[in-house]
Amino acid sequence: MQSFIVEHYLYKDVDIYAGGPDVFRGKIEACADGVVTLKTEEDKLTHIAIDKIIAVWAKD
Repeated sequence: MQSFIVEHYLYKDVDIYAGGPDVFRGKIEACADGVVTLKTEEDKLTHIAIDKIIAVWAKD
């Protein structure tokens, strides 16, 4: 999954679903060591464990 995210979504705006009611939104700034780092619209960083990700899709 990590190589797929780097190849297709690095530096793009995405939504990430990792279960439950939450969807994480932002630009993928980094993807390494099993963690995706998103930069939100508020310029805050969110770190998500790759093994918890169920779905990723590009924002329109």
